[in-house]
Amino acid sequence: TLTGMPLLFADHAWARALAGLFGGVAGAGIVHRILAVILIANFVLHGYSVWQRKKKAGNVKHWLFGPNSLLPRLQDVRDALGMFRWFFTGGPKPRLDRWTYWEKFDYWAEIFGTGVIGGTGLLLWFPEFFSWYLPGWFFNVSSVVHGYEALLAVCFIFTIHFFNAHLRPEK
Repeated sequence: TLTGMPLLFADHAWARALAGLFGGVAGAGIVHRILAVILIANFVLHGYSVWQRKKKAGNVKHWLFGPNSLLPRLQDVRDALGMFRWFFTGGPKPRLDRWTYWEKFDYWAEIFGTGVIGGTGLLLWFPEFFSWYLPGWFFNVSSVVHGYEALLAVCFIFTIHFFNAHLRPEK
């Protein structure tokens, strides 16, 4: 965020000042790419970890669709409706599985968001290579999607995720 936002909003004074902390726009770009490599490595290692857990699970159907699964299930819809009843009408608080519906949403938002940011970032990092396969307008769209997906992720992390992971009374 600290290296990408100055690149996205380079025409603003605050962005130039923030980029100055990294040696200017060029320095912010270098640090941004180093952090991108770390993010991609983390994404790949997470995928490998999930694959290893799948191999150890034994019963893959239970692993994918059981109460400990991170895949959304019909029970999550029931839990969400139950939480709304509990919030607004004082109904009984639903008993939740290992992963709540909001934790699953948080997880999948991060997975898809990382894929979008990583994919568009690679297009912007290596435009000469990808221009052999994609039309020029694709790079303009990728630039907009990359920047605003990152902004959306930051807003989500510092509001919803931060509250659910750290400030909820049950935590």
